Amino acid sequence: MNNFKTQATKAQEVKRDWHLIDAKDEILGRMAVRIASLLMGKEKVYLVNYLDCGDYVVVINSDKVQLTGRKKEQTIFYRHSGFPGGFKEVPFQTQMDKDSTQIIRHAVSGMLPKNKQRDVRLARLKIFAGPKHNFEDKFVVNAKDSKTVDTKKVETKKEAVVKKEKENK
Repeated sequence: MNNFKTQATKAQEVKRDWHLIDAKDEILGRMAVRIASLLMGKEKVYLVNYLDCGDYVVVINSDKVQLTGRKKEQTIFYRHSGFPGGFKEVPFQTQMDKDSTQIIRHAVSGMLPKNKQRDVRLARLKIFAGPKHNFEDKFVVNAKDSKTVDTKKVETKKEAVVKKEKENK
């Protein structure tokens, strides 16, 4: 007979790490899935539904995020103020020029569970349009314990072609 008991995770036991993601030339949807997973804490051993176990995520270069196919021309963001005539349509490129951070926040928000923890998780998402951010003290450069995420795990087709051309020259 097994004498082991399941240990319930307590809020004090949750350890939050910091992750840095560079959005330069990243596909929006694929990057948003990774960010949502980090915000929910899916990779944590002690993940439970009733606690928010996620980490902090800092995204830089949000103005250089990419979409596949013709989605740049076809994607339109909709919102409504709740008043008559308050319906607004904003094309993707207009929103990129106006505020590119909202595009990533909208994509990640759609991939998080629609419950009370959603706003708390989104508050831990920090997005910056350029390469500079205010959280440099949270990341240790060139250290083994650094929690910086490398989002370039798979070489893109464009990079493979450029690399092959350089080798042929």
